[in-house]
Amino acid sequence: MAEAALDDVFIDDITFPATDGYLLGATLFLPRGAKSHAVLINSATATPRKVYRQFAGYLARRGCAVLTYDYRGIGDSRQKAMVGYNQTKSLAGFNATMSDWAGKDVTAAVAWMRERYHTLPLNFVGHSFGGQALGLLANNTEVSRTLFIAAQAGYWKLMAPPENYRVYAMLKFVGLPLTRLMGYAPGWTGLGEDLPKGVFEQWASWVMSERYLFTDPKLPGLSNFANYKGALRALCFSDDPWATRPAVGLLCSGFTAIEPEILTIKPADIGVTRIGHFGFFRPEHRDTLWRGAAEWIQA
Repeated sequence: MAEAALDDVFIDDITFPATDGYLLGATLFLPRGAKSHAVLINSATATPRKVYRQFAGYLARRGCAVLTYDYRGIGDSRQKAMVGYNQTKSLAGFNATMSDWAGKDVTAAVAWMRERYHTLPLNFVGHSFGGQALGLLANNTEVSRTLFIAAQAGYWKLMAPPENYRVYAMLKFVGLPLTRLMGYAPGWTGLGEDLPKGVFEQWASWVMSERYLFTDPKLPGLSNFANYKGALRALCFSDDPWATRPAVGLLCSGFTAIEPEILTIKPADIGVTRIGHFGFFRPEHRDTLWRGAAEWIQA
């Protein structure tokens, strides 16, 4: 039934080039009527764009032109193997970092949407890492309004116990040694999708740092946090062990030119028992979380 709700939306699977020419898999959702806004949905770490399909379709039905896409090495932005039918190529030896995701992939997605829908306000939805990336973009000034969904500075001590100890142990004693042995981080360790070695290692270094990415001396684009002057609303959920209120606050503190609005939502506030880090995107929240988010995005 959820998929049937997309019948009155134009959906087109496409590719577009990152800033270095690497082709990224993407899906464009268009309303059948007039377009009022352009919206770019930016994924969490190790999360394929299909997770956001229903929410993207919901926004399109309300008059938004919406783009979802996969970062390099993820989903349809992962290279295919030379042999075997539609098999993905191993990520061993594939060079990519989170810096690349932001500086080459997200930057290009913003530019693609800005060029294609230059007469519409461009709004940015960032889930987890997707929100972190906004501050690193040289072209974040093109964005009018931003909605963070469980986007945080993921220092492990800011996570809720016992999840913080599990994450620390997984990264230090399992994830990093296994990644260095195999040449990539396998998704079966609990990550979700496989991750390129450079992505995992950079992410792990941030998780172990008290101010997360803000103290990475090799990270290009940190100065761009201060350039963003659009509206910013950050949603955090009381049962999300990763994007806790302090972690969301730390990420928002980097946007020094504005005063971000942080809203904490309890599952009971919307009549459910759990939301967590990914639950916002479940279609059951169409008339609660989604409607409120869409009204703010289109304000």
